[in-house]
This record gives sequence, C-alpha cells and structure tokens, in this order.
Amino acid sequence: MTGMEHHVYFWLADGFKDETMRGEFEAGLGALLGIGTVGGGMWGRPAATPERPVTDKSWDYALSLKFATVADHDAYQDAPAHHEFVARFKERWAKVLVMDVE
Repeated sequence: MTGMEHHVYFWLADGFKDETMRGEFEAGLGALLGIGTVGGGMWGRPAATPERPVTDKSWDYALSLKFATVADHDAYQDAPAHHEFVARFKERWAKVLVMDVE
C-alpha cells in the first residue's frame, strides 16, 4: 500500500443526537472531504452488518480519509476547514478515536 489513511470515530454527546444536529454534523464531515490534500474518502454510520464479538458498533459516525503522503495528512490537519470543523463540533462529541494507517 502506498500513502496513508486517517480513520476517525465519533461518539456524539447526549443532547446532540437529534436529526437537525446530525444533519449539521454530516455536512461538516462532508466538507472535510473537499480539503485539497484529501485523496478520497467517506464518512458514515455503523453498517447494518451481523453482530459479531469482534465488531464494535458503539460509535455514531466514522470518517475515513486517504492521503498520498504523510505530509498531505499533516497539511490537512492544518487546513482552515479542518480547524473550523473541530471548533464548531468539538462540544458535540463525547469521545473521538483516531487511527492512522500507513
């Protein structure tokens, strides 16, 4: 594999799970896909796959982004749109888990 992937899992805080707030959060996730150094990706909710002991569906949203290089990932982290997303939505999540793969 070349490049790297950035995976982020979000658990929404109580009080931020109504459909209006979910819609705003989803729009914010979609905007992250448009940052220039992002080479592709998606966001979504837990899939309707069968329950298995190794499957964790406790999270509310996931974001998966692809980058050609670690430098592209680092530029994404410093992009104004990324900073705006964090500032706007950080109070809406109870927990965030990031897993980067290269």
